[in-house]
Amino acid sequence: MLSICTLKSAPSLLPRSPRASLCNHTLGHELHCSSMFCSPCSSSAPYMRGREAVAMRLDVSELPGFSAFASTLQRRLLDVWGRDSFDHLVNNAGHGEFTPFAETTKAQFDGLFDVHVKGVYFLTQALLPYIANGGRIVNFSSGLTRLSAEGFSAYAAAKGTIEVLTRYLAKEFGPRGIAVNTVAPGAIETDFGGGIVRDNAEVNALYAGMTALGRVGVPDDIGPMVASLLSGDNRWVTGQRIEVSGGQAI
Repeated sequence: MLSICTLKSAPSLLPRSPRASLCNHTLGHELHCSSMFCSPCSSSAPYMRGREAVAMRLDVSELPGFSAFASTLQRRLLDVWGRDSFDHLVNNAGHGEFTPFAETTKAQFDGLFDVHVKGVYFLTQALLPYIANGGRIVNFSSGLTRLSAEGFSAYAAAKGTIEVLTRYLAKEFGPRGIAVNTVAPGAIETDFGGGIVRDNAEVNALYAGMTALGRVGVPDDIGPMVASLLSGDNRWVTGQRIEVSGGQAI
């Protein structure tokens, strides 16, 4: 199986992210990673564990570049794998903004929606002709669409939009057998927000205290869920928001 995963982090950060965990859990899959906002990552990175990968550069906030990216992808598919389609698209590129509502600027708001909403919408549209019938799409949302935390109003609004979009894509792509779902992580020890959950003991303890399983998440808690949604075992699951949070704020 052949997957495309949009990324955001620099190569040196990837092993600490859910994207690396996904690579580790997509056994039997060739993984095609397109790296966002950074130089192409190495296809021989240790977290790939022998799987074949090609890295391509794309800024998901620059919509005019999507057509050229799709054309380049088409050539790579043929040259590297001898295929004209791929099986899985994981829309994971993104960033956060921690700013109170009254202080959020138009530039911050637009930046979030350009990446998290327009980027997902129009990149998926550009790549749709190359997604195989019976394929899978996984979009990323956040636990912040269910619970509220001061400073994340714009970010959560963008992610809420993705949850609605996921249901519409599931409806429209259903005749082709393409399942579309949303994964919504809770507080995870990654580089998100400058690594505040991972590196700030007080914040880490705060979120652990509101989580039923008694700790915050780690990347390896997220990758297996995404991989399961890409597998045939969950072929009858589509249009769903699946929170992976250890029971945060329940």
